[in-house]
Amino acid sequence: MTEVVRLKINSRLENIAKVESMIETLRVQYAINDEQYGNMLLASVEAVTNAIEHGNNLDEQKIVDIEACKCDASFKLSVRDQGRGFNPDRLPDPTTPEFREQPDGRGVFLMRKLADEVFFRDGGRCVEMRFLLS
Repeated sequence: MTEVVRLKINSRLENIAKVESMIETLRVQYAINDEQYGNMLLASVEAVTNAIEHGNNLDEQKIVDIEACKCDASFKLSVRDQGRGFNPDRLPDPTTPEFREQPDGRGVFLMRKLADEVFFRDGGRCVEMRFLLS
């Protein structure tokens, strides 16, 4: 049976520490190696930061839902906000010269580089990331 760990936080940037603590606990519980842990931690912080800042517009009354589970040989993490959503395919590529100085799109870019799979659901209000475990 797969255990799902859930965390709900108000949209306050200081609550990111709770997410970091959750990922650290999962690292120990599932003996996740350092590289995979680093990827999961950075990608989850980026996803939650985006949900708080861009999705919920720093509205402390809005919630960010985080779910994590180990499924067979992978680890799945989803982050859902209560915002209006967005189209991730419309974000500029932050590696191109004309967008290197722009702040938009870097978090999504990092998530896509660090996770083995990234899916955006519910009109961009939910990001699901899968990390293959070795």
